[in-house]
Amino acid sequence: MMASHRSERLLTTSALVIGTGGAGLRASIELAQRGVDVLAVGKRRKHDAHTTLAAGGINAALGTMDPEDSWQQHAADTLRESYFLADPAIVEHVARGAAEGIAELERWGMPFAREDDGRISQRFFGAHTYRRTAFAGDYTGLEIQRTLVRRANELDVRVLDTVYVTRILVADGTVFGVYGFDVVDGAPVQIRADAVILAAGGHTRIWRYTSSRRDENTGDSFRLAALAGARLRDAELVQFHPSGLLEPDDAAGTLVSEAARGEGGVLRNAEGERFMERYDPERMELSTRDRVALANYTEIAEGRGTAKGGVLLDVSHLPRERILERLPRLYRTMIDLQMLDITQDPIEVAPTAHYSMGGVWVRPEDHGTGVDGLYAIGEASSGLHGANRLGGNSLIELLVYGRTTGAAAADYVQARDAVVRSRDATAQARAEVQGLLTDRGHETPRRLQRAVRDLMTQHAGVVRTEDGLRQGLAELAELEHRELDVTAHPDISGFDDLAHAFDLKGSLLAARATLESAIERRETRGCHNRADFPDVDEDLRGSFLWTPDAPLAFEPVAPAPASFRDLAAAGASDDVAGKLVE
Repeated sequence: MMASHRSERLLTTSALVIGTGGAGLRASIELAQRGVDVLAVGKRRKHDAHTTLAAGGINAALGTMDPEDSWQQHAADTLRESYFLADPAIVEHVARGAAEGIAELERWGMPFAREDDGRISQRFFGAHTYRRTAFAGDYTGLEIQRTLVRRANELDVRVLDTVYVTRILVADGTVFGVYGFDVVDGAPVQIRADAVILAAGGHTRIWRYTSSRRDENTGDSFRLAALAGARLRDAELVQFHPSGLLEPDDAAGTLVSEAARGEGGVLRNAEGERFMERYDPERMELSTRDRVALANYTEIAEGRGTAKGGVLLDVSHLPRERILERLPRLYRTMIDLQMLDITQDPIEVAPTAHYSMGGVWVRPEDHGTGVDGLYAIGEASSGLHGANRLGGNSLIELLVYGRTTGAAAADYVQARDAVVRSRDATAQARAEVQGLLTDRGHETPRRLQRAVRDLMTQHAGVVRTEDGLRQGLAELAELEHRELDVTAHPDISGFDDLAHAFDLKGSLLAARATLESAIERRETRGCHNRADFPDVDEDLRGSFLWTPDAPLAFEPVAPAPASFRDLAAAGASDDVAGKLVE
């Protein structure tokens, strides 16, 4: 039965959260703790949100291992690693609020690794000056997600994890709800809400090799926000992780944890050379993410890669017991996916799109988007990471701003005394869903999604040029035209095809924002490598703001406060003794 034959469901809540990963759940918890009616919706089961994949750890200057650590040093490390593109006010807010984020998780039962005397263990992770990354084996994200799910259940937070949101509804520049459909039975769903918090992830799935799984991080947040009147910031700044799997095909890009290099894994090309000597002879495999990714890319591009287009990451020289103790998840994953025993054989890897450092433009104080009542948090937002994300910062960001933004949304909701709704906005959203279920042509969303991923990989990958980016835009325009002929075909198993059609819409918009912003950033800075502009341009120390159908705007970075500006400028030691890479 077509969705058009099903009656539209009308739900009402004070605050709506789009996304049931760590950011969405933390915001929902805050709203519930403040007595505000909250509904969280997602297109993926909350127990299986992308947050669960985060392996390495979560940052806070607790000083349990290195008492000299401070929030100021955490802020300085974050700002420096961002190549000075991060918003200093956002950086300060996260660094100051990090310890409380860890304390909350502790209160809610998070099983952190601990020292013999009971202190929370902390280790080095990436370019931190001190040991400040707390962890739970290599399952930190999974344990955080479990902890938040448990706390949300205690508070009776309503979660609908079968609702795909297709539009944020806006009247007179103010949100009044969302529109979407149920992915199981296709029923249209209208949800009226006084505030909406967008926590639906990033856009890394628009590359061929990505650490995101199918049907997540397809650019939904970018599209929902942009069509609601918000702006996108730093869309071109995407972190490529150095080591993603090449096969099997349906798992291409799956992350090989950097703990593998942190524990002593080495990188070799097809000729057997340990090639990091060419790129960072001091730090070798323990260099920063952007440098190792560029090294891997260069070896492959210059013909020294494997036949499948990768390089070799080898831990087989390490003691078997150490691998099983320190890298249990990686060991089991490689057996499951490739029947490969990492205690005996190397792993073929290549750079993989890993994290959207850009996202929706937000205010530092509450992550408001400039559209009244609309907020963005987590990977959907921007401003903390600049041109290189400091390892372990994404998990603490979602806790700090989940709390802050949940509180701000609660105040906003409680202060609202009138709501204006627009029948036209609702009708437009309804017609968009129905249109895809009406025979428009013979294009299928999955094939066009693959084409988007191929063009982004070819033209907007680790290394970029203006010619390549413009070629990407030309190919994208053709795909945008073909998208007009997409028809969704629901079947007995549900309305996944309709979800794929909207995933495609998100991917197309995110790809355009990325390509157009990447053309304008005519410099090489952090993750953004322009072969035709190999140097940093201080005139570009700021962000490009993208909106549909309008020229790009440029926003210079605000100056950092003295409390951590000088620490950031001083630089960090490149000594790698005892350090785990990002």
